[in-house]
Amino acid sequence: MNFKHLHYFWVTAKAGGVMRAGEQLHTTPQTLSGQIKLLEDWLGRKLFQKSGRNLELTEDGRLALGYADQIFTLGAELENAVRQSSGAQKVLDFKVGVADSVTKSLAYRLLEPALSVEEPVRLICSEGKFPDLLAKLALNQLDLVIADEPMSKRISVKAFNHPLGSTAMSFFCAPELKAQLKGPFPACLNGAPMLIQGAQASVRQQWEGWLSRHQIHPRTIGEFDDGALMNAFGRQGRGVFMAPSVMEADIIEQFGVELVGRTDELVEEFFAVSVERRITHPCVVAITNAARGALFG
Repeated sequence: MNFKHLHYFWVTAKAGGVMRAGEQLHTTPQTLSGQIKLLEDWLGRKLFQKSGRNLELTEDGRLALGYADQIFTLGAELENAVRQSSGAQKVLDFKVGVADSVTKSLAYRLLEPALSVEEPVRLICSEGKFPDLLAKLALNQLDLVIADEPMSKRISVKAFNHPLGSTAMSFFCAPELKAQLKGPFPACLNGAPMLIQGAQASVRQQWEGWLSRHQIHPRTIGEFDDGALMNAFGRQGRGVFMAPSVMEADIIEQFGVELVGRTDELVEEFFAVSVERRITHPCVVAITNAARGALFG
């Protein structure tokens, strides 16, 4: 295999097209397309397909990209290892995937202890859908996945769930909106504009039942997969939103909102998923100990 051709394919896939990849590689789109075509001919498979004016990866292209990621990541690690001066302390790369349903501020609180271990750590953090992150974990592209749900037993990935803790949910809104709410919590949510988590979030599975039990009928203004975007709408007074109670102080300070109320009938759980049954990785040990102690304890 010509690894120059593979590198051109890898950069093009990451950049999303030959124009942007050509700018990064300082070559023409025509040259780039020709080099990728040679790789496709060598493999006997199409790696890209046209989608309007854009290029999309084929199924074979996605498979090839996964291997290319590993090849060039290992290449970078090899270069760093060889270039380190003798006697220099080795830096531990810690690759973490965070499910996009996990609140960003809470993800920081969970991951921050990893930077406090004795040896120097380089944190490499990525975000995505939980199943996609589990696939990367299975390919050893990640050391750990942080999620608000455990890995299902139906998923054929050899990995293990490590519970980090659970938290009740709190409700917040801008001061001007809170002044308009009538009555005690949670009855004050009846008819109120509401910003809620997307359908994939674990707390959404409890939400409808909670509303039914309390006979509350808020007006859903928006649903968000991105918790930071939901909080931004809430800060502007567009609706009431909920977040983990362990983050109350941070959310009030960061967004200038006020607490409406909290309930332990809605619970969000958090898990660390790793390929280790018994945790030995120093960063994962630090994360689990801090979460089970100071954060959720």
